[in-house]
Parts: sequence; C-alpha cells; structure tokens
Amino acid sequence: MKYGSIKKIDIANGPGVRVSLFVSGCRHHCKGCFNAETWDFSYGRPFTSETEAEILEALTPDYIQGFTALGGEPFEPENQPVVAGLMKKIREYLPNKDIWCYTGYLYDVDLVPGGRVFTNVTQELLSYIDVLVDGEFIEAEKDISLQFRGSRNQRILYVNGARN
Repeated sequence: MKYGSIKKIDIANGPGVRVSLFVSGCRHHCKGCFNAETWDFSYGRPFTSETEAEILEALTPDYIQGFTALGGEPFEPENQPVVAGLMKKIREYLPNKDIWCYTGYLYDVDLVPGGRVFTNVTQELLSYIDVLVDGEFIEAEKDISLQFRGSRNQRILYVNGARN
C-alpha cells in the first residue's frame, strides 16, 4: 500500500487532536473530492514498518485523542490488510486512543459479507474502528456546516459500542 501523507496534528477529521493517515487508491472518484491526487494507487510513498512506527510514536502524547484513516479509500481491497494491521497495532499499544475511519463505501451494503469490497479482513478491520464515516462525497449535497463530513448523505456511525 502507498500513502499520500500523514498529518500529525489534525483537528478536522474527528474530535480532538488526531494523527491522520491519507492512504492512496480510490475507485470512487467523487466530483469535488478534496484529495483527488490520492485516487491513484501509486501516489505517494510506500507504507513500511518505519511508517507504522512513525504513526505509533506520533500517537503517544496525551494531547492526541486518536487516529483517523482516510484517503484515498482505506476500504479498497488492496488497502484493507495494511490498514487493519496498523489499527491492530494501535489497539494493542495505545488502547486509550480512539480510531476513526472514512470510507465512500456503505457500511451496511458494501462492507458486509457479499458486499462490493468485503474481503477476508473486512470484519477484522471494522472491529478496530470506533467511528466510521461512510458514503461517497456528493458535491450537490456539500454542506460546510456539517461536523466531520463533507456532504449530507454521509453518515457518522458509532461501531463497536463507541460514543464520542
């Protein structure tokens, strides 16, 4: 997997101060996407064990509330194993940090058995996520007053019993 960037101080993609990973690769190609360069699966740098260590280190300060994965598309089948592995490490080493994830896929349609992007690691990946923001960005439904999402169709889903 490749990634476009890591933001070590992010206040836009979830509550509090966060560390965010922008993965590369996205098949949605939403009109008006704020991060279109990450559509390309070959954009950015390779995600390595050093990248993982950098993210874990950035998450350690007490003022960091949690981690957010977005992109690109974390739930593209090619990205799921690496994203799941990273989230597993975050859960193991920093269990007090919350995990958010953004996806253009629908939780109850695409990420279920038989869904468009369901793989052998999808359920594991979902098990690490506290909050999932799902649904493609739809420019006609763009609303800058919404917190933590870009268009009205997108949902903020508290999975695994999480409440922020």
